[in-house]
This record gives sequence, structure tokens and C-alpha cells, in this order.
Amino acid sequence: MKRLGFALVFLLLTILWSSEALADKYRVYCANGKIEVDTRDVKQMKSARGSSTYMLGEFDYRTEAVEFAKKFGGVGAQCKK
Repeated sequence: MKRLGFALVFLLLTILWSSEALADKYRVYCANGKIEVDTRDVKQMKSARGSSTYMLGEFDYRTEAVEFAKKFGGVGAQCKK
């Protein structure tokens, strides 16, 4: 019975740990001349928005990414050259 309890605890911890590892990152991009926040990686964004897309920063939380984007005028603002 103890083994079953340990196995369940181990399984739950493994699931929690792996879901944290798979958590999306929020990235701030300049894409098509505008500031965007998105969870796609650079390769995916370049495929969707064009080769001139570049990343400005990466964050664990959307609120952090949006706050960082404000340094560049906020989401939707023109990218400064």
C-alpha cells in the first residue's frame, strides 16, 4: 500500500514538473513594423510575419511581456528603427 502511495506522489510530481517545463514563454517582437507579444518562437514568427521579424525580449508571464513592450510604445506601436 505504501508503494502505491509513493508511486502516486511520484506520478503527480512528474506531471506537475513536466507541465512547468512545457509552459509557453511570451516574446516581444517587432513584426511588420509593429510591436507584438506572442508565444511563438522566432522561426515560427518569421514564417508567419516575414524575415524582417526580430525578438526584443522573452518572459515567463504575459503581463511582463506587455509591460516590457511599453518601453517601445506598447503593443501595436510602430517599431523604432
